[in-house]
Amino acid sequence: MAQSNSSDLKAYIRSIPDFPKPGILFRDITPLLGNAEAFAEAIRQMADAVRDLGIQQIAAAEARGFLFASALALELGTGLVPIRKPGKLPYDTISHSYDLEYGTDTLQIHADAVQQGAKVLVVDDLLATGGTIDACCKLVEKAGGIVAACLFLVELVDLGGAGKIENYNKISLIRYEGA
Repeated sequence: MAQSNSSDLKAYIRSIPDFPKPGILFRDITPLLGNAEAFAEAIRQMADAVRDLGIQQIAAAEARGFLFASALALELGTGLVPIRKPGKLPYDTISHSYDLEYGTDTLQIHADAVQQGAKVLVVDDLLATGGTIDACCKLVEKAGGIVAACLFLVELVDLGGAGKIENYNKISLIRYEGA
């Protein structure tokens, strides 16, 4: 799969209608994760997209964000900042709560996880409505970091998540518009 492009990677993303509920077309990345060459190519393309940004740390929310962020941290030679649900981190934390469609959610990072003034890449597998990634960006900033970019393997354009993070540099390898 050497020297492929994002359309080649799209072939490894399965579309599943009516999951998790009727009317939703779920974009399943597990076939890509299950193919070593495709996964390596995705990491290479993601790394190449940000290689010139001077990234010093990578932050990601559990769980699928960790899959891409950890491989990218190794590829780019940076540290990894895990962003987790409350009660999962053992040291002093910084929290950020945000609105969901029905209620609120909270994410946390260790208070000392982000180096002051560090250029941080915020990574997730997929950009949908943008709430989680926006919360991640706000946490990085609360901790003293600078969000250099938000990086995604997949973006579901019609769900408008890019609007939530319009003040940040957004990079998506694969974009789906419409069903």
